[in-house]
Amino acid sequence: MTETDRVPDGIDPSVPSVARMYDYYLGGRDNFAVDREAAEQMIELGRRLGNDAREIALANRAFLGRAVRMLAEAGVRQFLDIGAGLPTQDNVHQVARRHGPGSRVVYVDNDPIVLTHARALLATDPDVIVVRGDLKDPDAIFDDPRVAGHLDLSQPFAVLMVAVLHFVPDDAEAGRITARVRERLRPGGHLVLSHLYAGDAGEDAVQAGRQVYANTPSGGLARRDHGQIAAFFDGLELVGPGVVPVADWTPDGAPGGEHDYVRSGILAGVGRVPA
Repeated sequence: MTETDRVPDGIDPSVPSVARMYDYYLGGRDNFAVDREAAEQMIELGRRLGNDAREIALANRAFLGRAVRMLAEAGVRQFLDIGAGLPTQDNVHQVARRHGPGSRVVYVDNDPIVLTHARALLATDPDVIVVRGDLKDPDAIFDDPRVAGHLDLSQPFAVLMVAVLHFVPDDAEAGRITARVRERLRPGGHLVLSHLYAGDAGEDAVQAGRQVYANTPSGGLARRDHGQIAAFFDGLELVGPGVVPVADWTPDGAPGGEHDYVRSGILAGVGRVPA
């Protein structure tokens, strides 16, 4: 049996998927040859820039775990993970419940293979649901009766947008999406966000990366600087060191420290709605 013999309905194994490429970076097996080929192009591009795409992906995943742990230990018990990606080790619901018993989680994605795998994994877990949704229409996610029925959106909750917003190439649209998410958060709620950061990468390298992702259903890749990424937290109180390289973000990190904003990678931050 070949790997394409196990393809669920509605999935084209000849088109690379953002979620499956990320799975490959993390060392997972839920990917096809086309995903590995595209991911290897990004890995090679990273080498030319002095980076390791796999290390960056692992650092991003570790940031997610630290952020969820911090929120759970602070009493947050509701998590909405938009663009959740394929299940792997230490998923949001596992970290949240380890440090905050009784936590409830909604995973949202628009990739059919993500939905298939996540639903199979979580079919018997009453505290976790998986719904199809589009990052570009946050109100449809919040207003989905399954989401509203699983989470009490009148109470504080955390929205996770980890390594997904850079797949919205239009700056105005990305700003609209995050502004609407912030508006839907309640006092005491949080936004957890990370975003690809080009640093001093030349335009040729940026265009090469965009071309790789242009072949995925996401359709593109944005280049944004530190100021643009920090603006996604407008009106929120930044937790820890602020918006910093993903490997540097820790809950007790002091703001204003020295960080490498030259080398490309991923920037991350956590913002809180003032009570």
